[in-house]
Amino acid sequence: MEDNKLYDKYGITVDSGKILFKEGDAGDKMYIIQDGNIRISKQIGGKEHILAVLGKGDFFGEMAIVTQVKRTASATAVGTVRLLAFNREGFVGMIEKNARIALNVIDKLCRRLQHTNNQIQHLVKRNTKGLIALNLYYAFAENGFEQANLEYHKLSREISLNLELPQESVLEYIENLAKEGIVKTEESHIRLIDREQLNTLAESASGI
Repeated sequence: MEDNKLYDKYGITVDSGKILFKEGDAGDKMYIIQDGNIRISKQIGGKEHILAVLGKGDFFGEMAIVTQVKRTASATAVGTVRLLAFNREGFVGMIEKNARIALNVIDKLCRRLQHTNNQIQHLVKRNTKGLIALNLYYAFAENGFEQANLEYHKLSREISLNLELPQESVLEYIENLAKEGIVKTEESHIRLIDREQLNTLAESASGI
């Protein structure tokens, strides 16, 4: 019932293939996906790369209402998509009345910020593998290391979005880690096998 009220007030339906915004556009709205998928892409080296394909419950475009910076990537509907669209005033009003959604947004933003300092060291060196290893290590650490059983594709798209890397690059690196016995992928999930080795990859790359 609560979700229906939110959609009645803030909901929009986007047709397949529609571009919500392009990299470099000015923006004043953020979005939370209710149904369907959004493809996030970016020009890297003069070529468009897919950073992530976001699904239900994911949000994007939040920097537009926090800092009012221009869009750093493009967002395109994959199939018909139902979204909640908020400007700054609407977002503030929504989180005041919907603690569950507010906590979800805050949790994801805090985890992104937690990674920032270490990621800066990698970005200076353009150490892509170190960045992915570091993000994997954090994800397992937040969920109990060897006890964690994480959704493989959800994790890979979160990492690709955080790092502004093509999702296929993240998947390829994870597959290599699986071949080395550092992680294990089972159907749609991934588990940590060798915590020490993954930590070594992250630390040696960042110069810790």
